[in-house]
Amino acid sequence: MQTAGEHKLPHFFHYPPYFTLQPVRETREKQIQLWKELILDYCRAHKIFVIGLEEDFPLFSNPAIERSLNHEAREAFLSALVLDGRAEWMDKSHRQCLILWHRIKDWADIILHFAKENGLEDSVMTVEEIRTGIESRGTDIHGMDRGVLMRALKLLENKGKLAIFKGTSTDDEGVKFSV
Repeated sequence: MQTAGEHKLPHFFHYPPYFTLQPVRETREKQIQLWKELILDYCRAHKIFVIGLEEDFPLFSNPAIERSLNHEAREAFLSALVLDGRAEWMDKSHRQCLILWHRIKDWADIILHFAKENGLEDSVMTVEEIRTGIESRGTDIHGMDRGVLMRALKLLENKGKLAIFKGTSTDDEGVKFSV
């Protein structure tokens, strides 16, 4: 089985027709579902948050079978993720796609769990410490996209689970957990 980095690729990835949008509705629906799952799994495994439609993304081509997804297929698969709430277009021209391998509310739950597991109730951390600190190593939070993190933190703030405070710069932004 071929791998992309350490990620094992599914069998369909070696089947040339899956690199061309299928004309039969039922087949296309299955194809889109398989690609959605693959993109989410791959992005989670490699902590990828943004896919550029025009950029070289490892899943969009398979040199072993000499196949690549065309622009229409790439956009179809990413648009399907957007429809599912698992991605968002970052621009009107659909060139950049933010991949939400966890939905924002799920990220918020993960952050809350992280705070409880690490005894952070009534503790203060900077946003950067949450993203890159020792406590978050080995978790999905470590290295997460700052924009996604801020949206999840704002959701938690709206629920009264934490307070976000501003410092003199964005590097100084902090969070006080009140789990």
